[in-house]
Amino acid sequence: MRINKYLAHAGVASRRKAEELILAGKVVVNNVPMTNLGYQVSSGDVVEVNGVAVYNEEPVYYLLNKPRGYISSVSDDKGRQTVMDLMPQVKERIYPVGRLDWDTSGLLLLTNDGEFTNLMTHPRHGVDKVYIAKVEGQANKENLRPLTLGIKIDGKKMSPARYEIIKQDKVKNHSIVSLTIHEGQNHQVKNMFAAVGLPVQKLSRVQYGTLVLDGVPTGQYRRLNKKEVSQLINAAQA
Repeated sequence: MRINKYLAHAGVASRRKAEELILAGKVVVNNVPMTNLGYQVSSGDVVEVNGVAVYNEEPVYYLLNKPRGYISSVSDDKGRQTVMDLMPQVKERIYPVGRLDWDTSGLLLLTNDGEFTNLMTHPRHGVDKVYIAKVEGQANKENLRPLTLGIKIDGKKMSPARYEIIKQDKVKNHSIVSLTIHEGQNHQVKNMFAAVGLPVQKLSRVQYGTLVLDGVPTGQYRRLNKKEVSQLINAAQA
């Protein structure tokens, strides 16, 4: 496997960033600094980056139905529960693809494939993500229209989103809205709804590309098959 691809699959960096690490002299193979970008890593090679050994496991991909109350991280310095606590049987060194907020539930991908992670999370790749939000107030065409045009959040314009009003409760003064985006900024969905006067009360991600949560109860997970992974990659590269 080509050295930059090896490092990307190991989760070190994207292929391009891996090449930068190589050219900067930070990659060592079998105790020899690596400068050949075309080097093919063999099974017996010992690869190190900044003095730390890098191991390339077989790529794996998981879908987790994340409950509220868990951090989308491998560990937490405050001792809070992370999504890894829900997957103790998984032996590979996986990590979340992007994140869901502590109080947001739903579909979260996890993998040990750094190149796949970069493909799914880079802003230029448009993989649709569908959220169901319970918002305060009465959602309607007028107040949701800015979201379809590309609203500005902290001075940055978001890509146009799609919405569907699922339910309105005038007595309790809340609405249920489906929102489809293909970016992944921190707190993006909450900030978008807040910007149009509809604060989020509850939020869940129910779809990621072609993946949905059917058959995966809250707190449970399953491994993706090759077809599902290919569909996600194709959607990001379209």
